[in-house]
Amino acid sequence: MDAYLDIETTWSRTISVIGVYRPDRGTIQLIGAGVSDINLYAALAGVRTIWTFNGACFDLPVIKRALGADLRSEFAHRDLLRDCRRRQLRGGLKVVEQKLGIVRSTAGIDGRAALRLWQAYDTYGDVHARDLLLRYNRDDVIHLPHLRAHLEGTPAAALNPDHVIWSTSDAALVAEKDTPAC
Repeated sequence: MDAYLDIETTWSRTISVIGVYRPDRGTIQLIGAGVSDINLYAALAGVRTIWTFNGACFDLPVIKRALGADLRSEFAHRDLLRDCRRRQLRGGLKVVEQKLGIVRSTAGIDGRAALRLWQAYDTYGDVHARDLLLRYNRDDVIHLPHLRAHLEGTPAAALNPDHVIWSTSDAALVAEKDTPAC
């Protein structure tokens, strides 16, 4: 099974969002207190290969440093940035998407804006900023299978529309499961 992964970070280089798209389960996003090694491994259960864009240099090392999860040693990994470079597709993910005609629902938002969106949510509780950040991250992960299909010369599969957001801490997740119903 394949999974497509992308992270967003804060100004202090901590992880604010981990997005995972799985064709069998849809999009899973870990945000804030939901960003943990336990939740990440739960989102990746049954996965053999993780696909990223620049994940070898950014996403996977940041996850290892922040969560202690060495995904490179535990999963096969393909970095679509390297595949793009081999085919002379230059630029970041948004530039490559534009060249290929992949349209984002969050067009015009970039990594710097994502940092500001997290700051607005974290500092002021701005739920609109949080929701836009989650849409931005979701665009990243759901477009990776389309990019892969283009690079492999195969038709893109239909996306699984399911979407789950985990925003509670591990302890809260365990407590919710263990709390008896009244």
